[in-house]
Amino acid sequence: MSTQGCFAETEIRKANPIFSQVRTTVETAFYANNMVAVNDVTTAYKLAAANPTTIVTDLPIIHTTELGLPADAKMLVDNHGAVVGRTAAARHLIGDPKEDSEELIKVLRDALYAGSKRKFYKTQVVVGLDKDFMLKAHLAVPVGFEMNLLSYLLNFQAINEEYQELYANSKQYPEGDIYLYSDPEWQDDKYPNGLVIIDAKHNVAAVLGLRYFGELKKGTLTLAWATAHRNGYTACHGGAKAFHFKDKPDKVFAFYGLSGSGKSTLTHAKHGGKYDITVLHDDAFVISRQDGSSVALEPSYFDKTNDYLPGTRETTYFTTLMNVGVTLN
Repeated sequence: MSTQGCFAETEIRKANPIFSQVRTTVETAFYANNMVAVNDVTTAYKLAAANPTTIVTDLPIIHTTELGLPADAKMLVDNHGAVVGRTAAARHLIGDPKEDSEELIKVLRDALYAGSKRKFYKTQVVVGLDKDFMLKAHLAVPVGFEMNLLSYLLNFQAINEEYQELYANSKQYPEGDIYLYSDPEWQDDKYPNGLVIIDAKHNVAAVLGLRYFGELKKGTLTLAWATAHRNGYTACHGGAKAFHFKDKPDKVFAFYGLSGSGKSTLTHAKHGGKYDITVLHDDAFVISRQDGSSVALEPSYFDKTNDYLPGTRETTYFTTLMNVGVTLN
C-alpha cells in the first residue's frame, strides 16, 4: 500500500520534535540508489585528485598519517569561478516570519528530484572534538565536486576507529544528526544568487546553486552552533589561544569579530616573541554555560590564503586550496 504523506508525517512530527518536513525531505534523499557512500579520507582524496578540474601540485601534504591520507598525498587546487565567498543573499531560514516556508519546501522537493537523476557521494563526519559535545553530520555532493567532499572530511573529523569509539561514549542530546544536501549545479531564475535553505531547529540545510566550499562549512557550523545553544552552550565564531606565564597561572583569550575583521591574525600573532603562547583553536568552538569549559568543533580550519606568500611556514600546512594561482618554478 502506498500513501500520500508517508508515515502520517504530521502525527510523527507532533510526537517527535526532531522531525520536520524539511528534515524528512532532505534525509530521505540520502537513502536513494544514486547515493554512493565515501566515508574514508583516502578514497575521497583519490576521487578529488582524479577529477578533471583538479590541479595536483608537487607540494607534499604533511601529517598524512594523522589525516588519514595516502603517504604521498599532494596539495590539490580547485578553481571554481567568480564566487569566492559566502553569499548572504542566498540564505533563507525556515520558520522566519518573513519567509514563505511552504514555497521554499516546494522548491526543495523539485531540487532533490532533479538531483536524483545524477550520481552523488555522501559522507559523514563528527562535529565537536570532545565527548561532552559531539554531533554526527552527513553531507551529500554530486559527482564533479569531489574537492568539496574531501575538504569537508578534512575540515571536520572523519569517523575513524578512534572517533567512532569516542562518539559512541559521548554525551547524548535530544537532537537529530546534521544533514546537509549540496547541489552546486542547481539553477532557478527566481534565485540567481543560489539558494541556501536552513532549518536550524531540525539540524538540516540544503545548499543549491553555490560551488564555494565555505557554504558547506558554515552551513554545518550554523546547525551545530544552534544545537549547542539549545543545550547549554554559548556558540563562538572566533579564535582561542593560551598565554603561559612563569609567575602566574596561564590565561586563555578568545578573539571574536566578523569575517575578515582579524580574528585569525590575532589568534596566530606571535607578539614579537614576548609571550609563550599556544594556539588552541581558530574559527569555531562552544563554551559550556555550566562550567566554562570549551570544545573545538573542527580539527582544522578553512581560511583565506592571500596573506601567506609561497615559502612561508603557514603554507606547509595546506591540504586543499581553492581559487589560487599556480605556476612552475
